[in-house]
Amino acid sequence: MSDVAVYRKRRGVEAVLLLFSIATAMAGYLLTGLDIDAELPAEWPWALGIFTGLALAAHIVVRIRIPYADPVILPLIMLLNGLGLAVIHRLDLGGSERLHSAERQLGWMVGAVVVFCLVVIFLRNYEALHRYPYLLFLFGLTLLMLPLVPGLSRENHGSKIWIAIGTFTFQPAEVAKIVLCIAFAAYLVDKREVLASAGPKLLGIEMPRARDLGPIAIMWLASMAIMVFQKDLGTSLLFFSMVVVMLYIATERPIWPILGTLLFAGGATAAYFNFSHVQVRVSSWLNPFSDYDQNYQIITGQFGIAWGGAIGTGWGLGRPNLTPLAKTDFIAAALAEELGLAGLVALMLVYAIIVARGLRAALGSQDPFGKLLAAGLSFTFAIQVFTILGGVTRLLPLTGLTTPFMSQGGSSLVANWSMMALLLIITHHARRPQQLRSETPIIDFTSDTTMVLQRQGA
Repeated sequence: MSDVAVYRKRRGVEAVLLLFSIATAMAGYLLTGLDIDAELPAEWPWALGIFTGLALAAHIVVRIRIPYADPVILPLIMLLNGLGLAVIHRLDLGGSERLHSAERQLGWMVGAVVVFCLVVIFLRNYEALHRYPYLLFLFGLTLLMLPLVPGLSRENHGSKIWIAIGTFTFQPAEVAKIVLCIAFAAYLVDKREVLASAGPKLLGIEMPRARDLGPIAIMWLASMAIMVFQKDLGTSLLFFSMVVVMLYIATERPIWPILGTLLFAGGATAAYFNFSHVQVRVSSWLNPFSDYDQNYQIITGQFGIAWGGAIGTGWGLGRPNLTPLAKTDFIAAALAEELGLAGLVALMLVYAIIVARGLRAALGSQDPFGKLLAAGLSFTFAIQVFTILGGVTRLLPLTGLTTPFMSQGGSSLVANWSMMALLLIITHHARRPQQLRSETPIIDFTSDTTMVLQRQGA
């Protein structure tokens, strides 16, 4: 008996959720002004108009172009972006000088939403991306290694993850994560049967054949180069984890995550004993109070979270500006100080819901490329969130990754909006009624059986 899934467009639900997101973000923005200056910000009508206009524009494009897309993802993105703007505005007001970082970030948000709309409008069929796995792989690796090119790289707080062209700076790894995710999804769909083939046994475990180790070997070398030469543990972990997770999803062979964990742990251990900057990161993680001056950022961030307690000090009533780079690396700590542990947990739940909706799209997708791409994008997003929030809370060593949609920075914001546009396109194709598309076989990765899921519209 065929499984039957009934989907509606749900654009009205999306509109209502967008109103809630706008109201929540603006509440944080207005409360900051009231608590710090005892009056509403003079420019609040402009801020409300621009933010609402961006939400409306994205909603209209989704409603017209991909009407069956998931109705929850876009409102959650707007909520995170709005909260990020509110926190950045609060940090602008808390310093010795009134800054305008929030205005610049709002400008980047305008650009990000424009890119989001362009992707949704012009990418008519994501399956077209399946045609160029090797070209995309080469392009992604080139982007990833650009910060190592002399004359282009720019070191920022010890990490070489930026490139500079004149006055314009850019973090190429943000785009590379999307490009490489598409490339590996296309490659693994084509080579799944080969990669799933059993090789020699070691300790009772079927190992991959030596000739099938190419993808994981290349990404392992790339991740080690990022860790050693770019001095960026977070990006190294993100890209290697992405490849290992996608290999496991495609083949369902546990040897791939086992082998990936051993390779990364071995490489990280070797890097720890041979490179001082890796030792500094680990020492700052395990024993930050051993060097107060060097680990001042981590220590003040921890004190800020502790000062916030369960429900926080309230918008504008804490002192998050004491933490260096609070607008970028430690924006989650700034939010936790003023909204408390409850606010931090709520933030984690918002991210978790986005990941869950992406994985739901992977389960519902009708073609293997869409399944693997949606799963890869979702896990990449989850790994980035886990890594940065783990660093802020000292669950993991601190990394140079950004908090998606919240941290100050243009390249991260544009890349993450583009990633969500691609994910929404996949959800649209997965949720369309059957009569609006031709019947397409789904490859079940758990067996060699080809199934067809019948979907009927409401």
